Amino acid sequence: MKGISERQLKSMSKAFNEDERALTASMAAVKNGVMEAAADYRAVRKYPFTFSVDLKQGDITNQKQSGRCWIFSALNTFRYELIKKYKLKTFELSQNYMFFYDKLEKANYFLESVIKTADEDIHGRLYSFINADPLADGGQWDMLSNLVAKYGVVPKYAYPDAASATGSRWFDQYLTAKLREDAMILRELINRKKASNAEVQKIKDTQISEIYRMLCIALGEPPKSFDLILKDKDDKLAVQEFGITPKEFFDRYIGIKLEDQVSIIHAPTKDKPFNKTYTVKFLGNVAEGRPVSYLNLSMDKIKTAVIKQLKDGHPVWFGSDCTKYALRKEGVFDKESAAVEKLFGVKFGFSKAESLDYGDSAMNHAMVILGVNLDAKGKPDRWRIENSWGKDAGCDGYYVASDEWFDDFVYQVVVNKKYLDAETKKLISMEPKELEPWDPFGTLAD
Repeated sequence: MKGISERQLKSMSKAFNEDERALTASMAAVKNGVMEAAADYRAVRKYPFTFSVDLKQGDITNQKQSGRCWIFSALNTFRYELIKKYKLKTFELSQNYMFFYDKLEKANYFLESVIKTADEDIHGRLYSFINADPLADGGQWDMLSNLVAKYGVVPKYAYPDAASATGSRWFDQYLTAKLREDAMILRELINRKKASNAEVQKIKDTQISEIYRMLCIALGEPPKSFDLILKDKDDKLAVQEFGITPKEFFDRYIGIKLEDQVSIIHAPTKDKPFNKTYTVKFLGNVAEGRPVSYLNLSMDKIKTAVIKQLKDGHPVWFGSDCTKYALRKEGVFDKESAAVEKLFGVKFGFSKAESLDYGDSAMNHAMVILGVNLDAKGKPDRWRIENSWGKDAGCDGYYVASDEWFDDFVYQVVVNKKYLDAETKKLISMEPKELEPWDPFGTLAD
């Protein structure tokens, strides 16, 4: 290996100090930070918060110090339908409720995976991956869909956030430690004591009971039923129902048919041909639920479906790389506005496929598309984004994304299948190809 020589260091230092543009950029970046120094107000002005298709939402939500974006964004699409139907000023569904059952189901899914892979080397890649973060806060649309189908949803007033939901670090740490010990016990039973499956499952049931107790202590036990009270924007009583269950509430008042929602990805890599379906090994939460499934389509087809759904008055859940060219203060996702190339005097030339293949980009955040601006030719030039980082992030909690940023960094959307053309609908039922657990399209669940 060749090191950096003293001569090379002197040459680089000389070149830097003779470059007036680099020195000026350094003064701005050192004092203000890279993204603040890179913000180009001229480009930002090209993306006003005005949209030709614009859905109105309730008050902005805040996931705080947790990785629950996928839960927040999904529930935000659900509450939109409730707010619209009953003319509410605002409304919020309980993210804590979904968080509780996600942790419980993930614990069971992890232990079932441990049983399934009991003969794997604990230092091998597969088991190391399964063991790395079994209770990660993140998740996927199909995982949320499975939770809702099994447990329903509740209003936030019926089960508000606990401290361990808004800041999940320590809570996750001790739950994970307990599960790893449980995994060791199960592996010992299977590999050394040659226990029967019935004996192993009996021990696992006891372990899950301990996890349930820990969850109840940290988050509070979820309600089995609640009284529903909805008041419209004029403060008139719209709905009052006593003793409704979470599943009844979802089916009766939100009414989204989960089985009609299709998870679509844009993965322009050689290993994932378009117009095929995919799943990811060991990605899930509800053991008996529907596996995570993706349909890979071209970006043109994705945008067509998204715009149809927005025009029909329904928001769209999506997953993206929110770290790329993001100006939090201005609330803009755009490469030209976040002029990092100009600041550093370098070019970033990865294609979308190359950035996926080389691990430079992947889904890391879920949000909601609430609007789009169509130009004179009917083509999108900017998108309205509802985030879940509170009102102090972006423009009162909202962002605008350029269409170019959408092309490069949006990886997944969920739309109703009725907004797909007839030929595309036929692809949904295809047998999915299994991707490895560490595939980039499993990252939103980390």
